[in-house]
Amino acid sequence: MSTKSIHIRRTYGVVVSTLMGVGVWLAWAFSVALPGAAHATTACPTVLQHTHLRLQDEKPQNLCQYAGQVVVVVNTASYCGFTPQYKGLESLYSRYKSKGLVVLGFPSNDFSQEPDSNQKIADFCENTFGVKFPMMAKTTVRGPQAAPLFQQLALRTETAPKWNFYKYVISRDGKEIKAFSSMTGPTDRTFLAEIERMLQQP
Repeated sequence: MSTKSIHIRRTYGVVVSTLMGVGVWLAWAFSVALPGAAHATTACPTVLQHTHLRLQDEKPQNLCQYAGQVVVVVNTASYCGFTPQYKGLESLYSRYKSKGLVVLGFPSNDFSQEPDSNQKIADFCENTFGVKFPMMAKTTVRGPQAAPLFQQLALRTETAPKWNFYKYVISRDGKEIKAFSSMTGPTDRTFLAEIERMLQQP
């Protein structure tokens, strides 16, 4: 092997080693500057580690995007006596979203009051109640075929939805979950008090 080839290989080796050293230093500096960055993927509570299809276009939505917020999960229906609660839920979302609240609606035909297609449901929610909060595609919310999210909610609270517009309030860190019956409306004092309490938590 020629002297020139040996020199080139040595130079290449030095360059690679230097670049690797810089990369390690940058990784260390990044972790020091942003200590939570390395663990960002673990910040999502287990209860939100699910993917659901969005109602309007059926595109997959990772619920971890709502990690760190107070989340209200509610199973909905278009032909129910509690359907007007859509209006109160939208008002709730509009009032508190800047403070870290999100309402997630899950249409369900488990109680035979949501027979329409996802598109018809989306049109109904928007045109009738001006719903802007995130809505997911039709979902099974109780029984052995329930979506994993609702299985977890039932397990954690010891209560599955007993009717449409059953509500679960999940704390920012996912460690606390409160269940509210369909009879408890979005403007109910006890419901609002629980939301405000959770919003005040870090």
